Amino acid sequence: MKKYIKYELLLLFHTLTKMKKPKIAISLDKPLLDLIDSKVDGSILRSRSQAMEYFLRKGLQGQSIDTAVILLKGEHQSIALKSIKGRSLIKNQLDFFYQNNINKVLIVTQHTKNVNLFLNEVNDSRLNIEVIEKNAKGNADALESIKDKIKTNFVVMSGDTYNHFDLIKMMKKHFDMDKLATMGLMTRSEIKGYGTAILDGDFIADFQEKPRQSSTNIVNAGVYIFKKEIFELFENVSSLEKDLFPKLARMKQLIGFFTFFTILLTTSITSST
Repeated sequence: MKKYIKYELLLLFHTLTKMKKPKIAISLDKPLLDLIDSKVDGSILRSRSQAMEYFLRKGLQGQSIDTAVILLKGEHQSIALKSIKGRSLIKNQLDFFYQNNINKVLIVTQHTKNVNLFLNEVNDSRLNIEVIEKNAKGNADALESIKDKIKTNFVVMSGDTYNHFDLIKMMKKHFDMDKLATMGLMTRSEIKGYGTAILDGDFIADFQEKPRQSSTNIVNAGVYIFKKEIFELFENVSSLEKDLFPKLARMKQLIGFFTFFTILLTTSITSST
């Protein structure tokens, strides 16, 4: 155990020494400060600030998410390669995750004529990327096919979605509410092509996938956070939107979070043609 802890501390030390960090001033009770100072060994943790950062990271570890999944239909790979603000959609998506402390991204897609172009587009990412080709029956089936690669809470995003919001705030709400799933939401004057959500406080009380008419203009933003235990509900579930989300709403296990800035590109393209 001591060798493991020392190795962990050594990795942390090398990481911290490479980072430029802002300086802050905080006040601590003397007993707590003395306890922190007692952990400074002069070898791995060489200063009070390093010890404080190490134990802060350890304490927050259970409240953070480092893995995301992008569910990208093979037919939408060309959309993922389209330019948005000078960069392809997929690179914008990966940047979004990087900016929100995600370091591992699993991309589930299918083999198409565009797949090599797509692989070239993601191979220089700063993140740990794994592209997995699966001929799944639906997006729930595609997600379930990689459940062995998921260890704890994780983010899922539709491959046709451009996001620009504070994902860390969404993570915080997910942990605070402690339910199986949290769904990103937005409002639209025109709901055609979107799944709709009826809220009861923070809970999504009812969800319908692309209804012809709805009493709400609150719609699915295509980004979710799940607990690992979500896979226990995947029996006879092919579509997240049609099968899983209505079930979660009935169970009072689906929380809503407004993203405020999300664009679903396939819906935008359909609406303009």
